[in-house]
Amino acid sequence: MSSKAENHTDWTVAGAKARLSEVIQRAQSSPQTITRNGKPSVVVVSAEEWERKTSRKGTLAQFLMESPLRNADIDVERQHDEPRDLTP
Repeated sequence: MSSKAENHTDWTVAGAKARLSEVIQRAQSSPQTITRNGKPSVVVVSAEEWERKTSRKGTLAQFLMESPLRNADIDVERQHDEPRDLTP
């Protein structure tokens, strides 16, 4: 196998179907892109990587409290528009 094939990360749908075990094995160490009609369609990543990317890291309140803008003097002006008429 050539070095280019060893670093293979882009697959066509047909190629990924034919070599699914290899796609899964390679996804354990780096994301694998599956293309459709020459355009990236999906990315296969390890379950560990997916969990790392999608796990919640604290609450929204914690995020806002730790924001570098927390004590910034930002003047936010509210609009005082009249309410819409919702009658038919």
